[in-house]
Amino acid sequence: MAGVSKDLGDLRREYASRPLRRKDLDADPFRQFDGWFAEALKAGIPDANAMSVASVDALGQPSSRMVLLKSFDAQGFVFYTNLGSRKAHELDAHAAVALLFFWPELHRQVKIRGTAARTTAAENIAYFSRRPRDSQLGAWASAQSRPITSRQVLAAAFAQAAERFRAGEVPLPSFWGGYRVAPSAIEFWQGQENRLHDRFLYTSEAAGWRIERLAP
Repeated sequence: MAGVSKDLGDLRREYASRPLRRKDLDADPFRQFDGWFAEALKAGIPDANAMSVASVDALGQPSSRMVLLKSFDAQGFVFYTNLGSRKAHELDAHAAVALLFFWPELHRQVKIRGTAARTTAAENIAYFSRRPRDSQLGAWASAQSRPITSRQVLAAAFAQAAERFRAGEVPLPSFWGGYRVAPSAIEFWQGQENRLHDRFLYTSEAAGWRIERLAP
């Protein structure tokens, strides 16, 4: 059988956005992110809180996946997951992590490097209790990242969880929780014409945040 081959060299589009200027940046990257995130929501971007989370295993092999940002403040960016998943095992062993937001409608991306640490039990309970009931049941049903023989196995586990907790609230599973990524660097990227994009990097230092413009 012939292999698949496709040349995508001519697949491109030009970016035409208002420039990102140094004088327009907030001195605090969290306030800068908050402003950009608000604009992404206002633009109606689907899943504006979707972000890539990249981690590494014991051999240094990287792995990335999309998750949903659930909160952020001056302490970092929070998401939740099954604590038995591949991402959780990797983050527990190697706290270094990278996040990436991409908002193509605004020609923007935000890159974050930092360290991940588990959120508190109180935070986990507070968020889990707000999830839709079916999402709560799904957390009980899925042994995330482990092989299963068929989708029917997953459906059966969901049905078992629904029966188990049919009489009351769905409790927080002991194997489910969150991670907070405390950033050491945050980069804001704004697409521009001729691939001369605007990039500004915030780097955490003892005295605060240092801001540098980067070549595209």
